[in-house]
Amino acid sequence: MAPFGFTPPDRRSATEFWVVRHGESTWNTEGRYQGQADVPLSHVGILQAASLAERLTGQHFDAVYTSDLRRAAQTAEAVAERLEGPPPVQGDPGLREIDVGELSGLVIADIRERHPDYLEALKADPWATRRPGGESMEDLYARSGAAFEALRARHPGGRVLVFTHGGVVRVAVGLALGGVPANAWARLSVTNTSITRVLLGENSGTLLGFNDDAHLEDLIEATEADDVLGQTQ
Repeated sequence: MAPFGFTPPDRRSATEFWVVRHGESTWNTEGRYQGQADVPLSHVGILQAASLAERLTGQHFDAVYTSDLRRAAQTAEAVAERLEGPPPVQGDPGLREIDVGELSGLVIADIRERHPDYLEALKADPWATRRPGGESMEDLYARSGAAFEALRARHPGGRVLVFTHGGVVRVAVGLALGGVPANAWARLSVTNTSITRVLLGENSGTLLGFNDDAHLEDLIEATEADDVLGQTQ
């Protein structure tokens, strides 16, 4: 039985999105803020994408979309060729990560030193505070929310695979749940190449699964083994 006051999406017309965060990038490994910087996958990110491709081999999707940033597009290309079809990968700039403006390329210590006023403003209003020269969470929600709505309208009743970024995955969760409190936004941990599944209808949504990274278990064990070997040489 549905909760009081909640009408679930009609599966005949709603769109099921499988939303994937890109593989680890070179700046992820360095702890740098990326935003819309066009950073490639790291070696580990390439392995993560291959593990995801193995998991999704033979799966059917009506369409595949990706952020046009390289780290997402590389992940999409690695996976799409293993899908049933395979369907063409279509780029969509609306699926880009939040624009962090002047913070791009900085680590948190740099931001604390150069932009203390921004950090204070962010603490006071995490939803509406814009990154210096960039976007706010509110801006990101509006932009990528519109992108999801356009895809939903284009593929009613369909199954769509989306490759994107951590911030946009959180937006997808918000769309499914009817919003995410601003102070809970950062608590939604999104692993590289994890799968989040949402069902979005015209006026409602449902969260079907969040941050599923089961395909990385063997990769993590192998990486840890390599680390141990490296320490002994």
